[in-house]
Amino acid sequence: MATNENTGVRRLIVDSERCQGHNRCQVLISELIEIDDLGFAHAVGTGIFPEALAEKATLAVRNCPEFALRLERIAKTGETS
Repeated sequence: MATNENTGVRRLIVDSERCQGHNRCQVLISELIEIDDLGFAHAVGTGIFPEALAEKATLAVRNCPEFALRLERIAKTGETS
């Protein structure tokens, strides 16, 4: 199975320095985002998610007003792109 930017293993990354606690991401994809006691977002675990959540994850990234979220594709060899 060939992979491209739309397939394969991906993870959600939260930039804690950019997050301002709007929490739109948590509303959109609570499966991948947890909110700390101060109201800031963090990825659940490693942030790796199944393909079934890809659309929701993309929506969360696009809706972050601080650009604190990004998606990263993980190559089969463990390298990231």
